[in-house]
Amino acid sequence: MALSDIELKNAKTSHKPLKLSDGKGLFLLVHSNGSKYWRWSYRFDGKQKTLALGVYPDVSLKKARADCEDARKLLATGTDPGLERKSTKSARKIAAANTFETIAREWYKKTAPSLADSTRTTLLRRLETDVFPWIGSRPIADLVAPDLLQVIRRVENRGATDVAKRVHNVCGRIFRYAVGHGIAQRDPSRDIELKDVLAPVAVQHHASVKTPEETGELLRAISGYTGSFVSRSALQFAPLVFVRPGELRHAEWSEFNLDKAEWRIPASKMKMDEQHIIPLSSQALKVLREIQPLTGAGRYVFPSERSAARPMSENTINAALRRMGYTNEEHTGHGFRSTASTLLHELGWPHTVIERQLAHGERNKVAAAYNFAEYLPERKKMMQVWADYLDKLRVGAEVVNLHSAAA
Repeated sequence: MALSDIELKNAKTSHKPLKLSDGKGLFLLVHSNGSKYWRWSYRFDGKQKTLALGVYPDVSLKKARADCEDARKLLATGTDPGLERKSTKSARKIAAANTFETIAREWYKKTAPSLADSTRTTLLRRLETDVFPWIGSRPIADLVAPDLLQVIRRVENRGATDVAKRVHNVCGRIFRYAVGHGIAQRDPSRDIELKDVLAPVAVQHHASVKTPEETGELLRAISGYTGSFVSRSALQFAPLVFVRPGELRHAEWSEFNLDKAEWRIPASKMKMDEQHIIPLSSQALKVLREIQPLTGAGRYVFPSERSAARPMSENTINAALRRMGYTNEEHTGHGFRSTASTLLHELGWPHTVIERQLAHGERNKVAAAYNFAEYLPERKKMMQVWADYLDKLRVGAEVVNLHSAAA
């Protein structure tokens, strides 16, 4: 006979436990201390089993019946409801332990050794400031695209669109790490197309000299620079390779093969996270060989003046340019890239070759992982012609169009 709420409320026992049946195996177990427990009795694989369904009155009669019916349906499919519950509880326990922050720090610990010092520090600070406070405590397996999008939007709303893109990228790497280790089912960052969710930002070009005449004047100023030898060498090297300032100051001797005339920057140091090859002209090799006796025994080609164990300060190049009389509105350390791009295009070199040497991220991401040597023969020729061209500008020789050399 089915139970009623009045029977359940008034049920008491003073000795042994009392079982009140509701039918279909569901019963209420009443103890002498007044506690009342819902239980469901069933058979699986020929064995008698009991499933706990909660405590009355926290679990009402209606709820107990509904839970019992769900368990009966599960049993009908050939699944043991008791084992299924244990499995679910175990999964929940694992999920609760595998929070986004826990997995992110695990990923960071394994990834950090391959990163440059500055990249390593910036990456962790970005996670701790922009990500962990908002989704760090949540199970990584439970996070979906809208959760990540809120984090990205929060960064964008403070005007840091470029940082928002980097947050999207690093979170994607963490999610894919979790997927690979069986901790999460998918990477929600793949469901977010940044160009569709972030407002377009006007490109701000770094100040740079643009004409051959201005470039020649700058090169002569560098030749006459009276600051430290390391700073002067970095200034001489910068226009010859036109890499990003961070890539220049973090250059390590282990990355150079002077015999092959190549500088291979590892992916961990590059903005687009892919290896980059810089063919070295004879002029670039000369700069390296001149500074090698001074810094070659250390890690960095252009170390800090305070400690050879650290790279040159990010302000060193710009400070040197200021000493030479160039303001932030006239030329910056990053401006060597703009100068090279402008003049190389004017000299007739193919856009694709120039862009590849600038390591711009216009190519297919999958193909990019294999195409770091793309256009390498053309780039080797271009870098030597470019260095020779800069020599002519430096001495003030008549500038001729080198389109024929680019052909």
